[in-house]
Amino acid sequence: MNGTPGDQPHLAVGLGSSPRDLAFLSPLLAEVGSAVGDVPALLKLAETAEMTAPKPGDGRTAFLWELLASVTAVDVAAGRILEPHLDAAAIVAQAASPADRDVTDREVTETSAVEGLHSGGAWGVFAAEASGLRLEAVQTDGGVRLYGSKPWCSLAPQLDHAVLTAYADGGRAAFAIDLHAAGVSFADPEWTSRGLREIPSGTVHFDGVSAVPLGGPGWYYRRPGFAWGGMGVAACWLGGAVAVARGFKESLRTAAAAGREPDQIALAHLGEIDRTLTSLTGYLARTASRIDGGGLSGNGAWSEALRVRGQVAAAVERIQTLVSQNLGPGPLAFDEGYGKRMADLSLYIRQHHAMRDDAQLGALTLKGNHQW
Repeated sequence: MNGTPGDQPHLAVGLGSSPRDLAFLSPLLAEVGSAVGDVPALLKLAETAEMTAPKPGDGRTAFLWELLASVTAVDVAAGRILEPHLDAAAIVAQAASPADRDVTDREVTETSAVEGLHSGGAWGVFAAEASGLRLEAVQTDGGVRLYGSKPWCSLAPQLDHAVLTAYADGGRAAFAIDLHAAGVSFADPEWTSRGLREIPSGTVHFDGVSAVPLGGPGWYYRRPGFAWGGMGVAACWLGGAVAVARGFKESLRTAAAAGREPDQIALAHLGEIDRTLTSLTGYLARTASRIDGGGLSGNGAWSEALRVRGQVAAAVERIQTLVSQNLGPGPLAFDEGYGKRMADLSLYIRQHHAMRDDAQLGALTLKGNHQW
């Protein structure tokens, strides 16, 4: 390691697990490090990780988030590939185990179809909406068919399956689909972003594509797993911030070894970064414990997701600002790993809707959905 911000060892990001448990991640992190930029290889690693990754709410949520954060700390794009694959697996599992509702005979049949669809391959989750685009689910004698278009479908041409949302019965519902099926076509995403360059997000068109319903109308958003999945994305953001912070610390150590001791401003910023990350890792650890203990399975789950995502997103932007101010233009211009990480992370956290999400949280708080 040469000590530059973009050159770091593949260390796990801990939320309280034992060193022995975290060491379990080392082989995967090494493989991710070797596969940076190789999307097919990273998709295969996501499939491999799914075999041992815990599901949220199953008693090891903190370790799931450690996995997501640790992979993202190696490469933000790798975390962006892993997270939706594991989220799709969790959604399918939740649909197959509907503990909070009665199951009809038709849903039993549909669950079997989904389990057959999930026998392998790479998955995505497509739930975004965009003006002028609409995806409709139509019930026919032969089952549900999808008509219309879905935006922001990351890596769709390279995936095998997806969980997506479509309009049905006046609302939105979730469906599982085969992306190789007849009637699926992919628009050129015209992806010009400097961040997440290997993960273009484009529009997918559907013309009578067969789909398997998941959980019925409204279930996708009502389930506690919707909030849990949103917090899993925040764990990825945290991993990216940890990588930026580690690179900054290493750059200061390298400079000190060469006779350039950090000044008080650099040390103050490193101290702020330390207390920010320490606070966040503790917060996520406590939140994961609440999920596993059943404390975040009701109405308060989405409020907590908004808090977690807002806190992590703000911390990411603050850490990026502190580090870029201290290191200046040099690493952005000449350190490929550092530049990629900063660009990838800046785009990734835009999944957080900033003040609009805070406004949503404020509305829930006004109704009394808080603990203070």
